[in-house]
Parts: sequence; C-alpha cells; structure tokens
Amino acid sequence: MLILLPPSEGKTAHTQGAPFELETLSFPELNDDRHQVIDSLAQVSAREDAMEVLGVGASLANEVARNISLHTEPAARAHDIYSGVLFEALNYASLDKPAKLRADQSILVISALWGAVRFDDRIPPYRLSMSTKLEPLGRLGSWWKKRLTPVLDEMAGNQLIIDTRSSTYTAAYKPSNGNSVAVNVFQLRNGVPKVVSHFAKHTRGEVARFLVQQEVEPKTATELLELIQSKWEATLVDDKKGQALNILLPEDHQFTTTK
Repeated sequence: MLILLPPSEGKTAHTQGAPFELETLSFPELNDDRHQVIDSLAQVSAREDAMEVLGVGASLANEVARNISLHTEPAARAHDIYSGVLFEALNYASLDKPAKLRADQSILVISALWGAVRFDDRIPPYRLSMSTKLEPLGRLGSWWKKRLTPVLDEMAGNQLIIDTRSSTYTAAYKPSNGNSVAVNVFQLRNGVPKVVSHFAKHTRGEVARFLVQQEVEPKTATELLELIQSKWEATLVDDKKGQALNILLPEDHQFTTTK
C-alpha cells in the first residue's frame, strides 16, 4: 500500500538542526533533478519579481527569502515540516510506534521541490507550488511528470495506491499500475452532496491516519472500500480518471480532535 499526499502550503521552520543532505533522501535517482529545481528556485527567489513568479503575497517574503539558502537551513523530518489541515488530522506525533513505521514506509509526499519524499526524509521548509512556472524549467507539474513517472511506477509495482492529492499535485504523477484509487470527500448540504475543501483535507488526513493504524493493509480497491466503510459512508466509482473512493460526510459533521 502506498498513500500519496500533497504537501502543505505552510511549513514549520526549525531554529536548530543540521542542513539537509541530498544523498540521504529517498529516490536518489531524482537528485540531479532536485539540484536543478533547488538552483532555479534560489535564482528566482533572489529576483525583484520573486513574489509574483511564486504566486505569494508580501506577508510570505521571509519564506521566499529562505528559498535562497536552503542548503544551510535547519532540516527536520518531513512529517515535522509539513503542517496544515491534512497533516494535523493525520497527527503523526500521536501515532504508536507500529503505525509510525507504516507511515514512514507507505506515505509519499509529492513535492514541487523534491519530486517525492517519504515521511522520515530530512528536508528544510520551502515555498514552492507545483503550479509554478519556474524558469528555465517551465511548469513544474509537467516537468516533474516526466521524471517521477518511471521512478514511482517501478517502486509501486502492483501495490494499491491511495491518492489523496489535490489536482495541482496529481499533474506531476499519474500511477500507471491500474491499482490506484483517488479519495474524494463530499458533505451533505440540504440533502445534496457538496465538495467542502477544508473538510476534504481534514478527512483525507483522517483516512491516511486510519490506514496506517491497520495491521493488515488493503491490496485492492474493494478491500479498501470495505475497510473505509467501517468508519465512513463511502462508495467506489469509476470515472474517466480511474477509480475513486467517494466519502460522504453528514450535514452535521464537525472536526474532531485526534488524540
């Protein structure tokens, strides 16, 4: 089982810790590509129009400036760097040891900077979206797709892939093994299923947490559906993009605190 996550826009900076070491990251065959993105990002981030190119506001100037010196910034495990609704719902720190091990082995974060990283990879915080057109590389979703596809397809084999990414990040990699399931989340509003983005992110984080807590991994979409239905109302559908697991939240759904 593999669980694909999007990165969070926000990252948690650390004041102490050694810088990242590229050669220690998962998927070392991507390191030459990572070098190119890191160098291009540093050059763009030093420009006067950096905020415009990276699509961020003035309040994030310090984060953009950090892009210039990623090689010297304190690094931490990816699960400590990525924050936001999905990662808060997953709440890695509160998992027991076996679940943490399963998370480290099964979760991949698809990243505009790194291509893909595992939860126990050490990285610094950065500011870069997959939708960015980064000179001279071009649109990063398309740029990474050519490079990620052969690497991740070989690694995945015929494993079940549970895809919780947003459309921005699905552009960078589409699993080819025919055994992948996207996770969609809807909430009833006046009796009609509606997409509610903050509930969707939170629920996808809960799904990832729930899956790494299971001692037996699902191997097929049907097994995944049966497991998810033990906690949520869900259906399995086929569309033009492939298989999707549609989770339906009730009208009175509220966030719950993970403990």
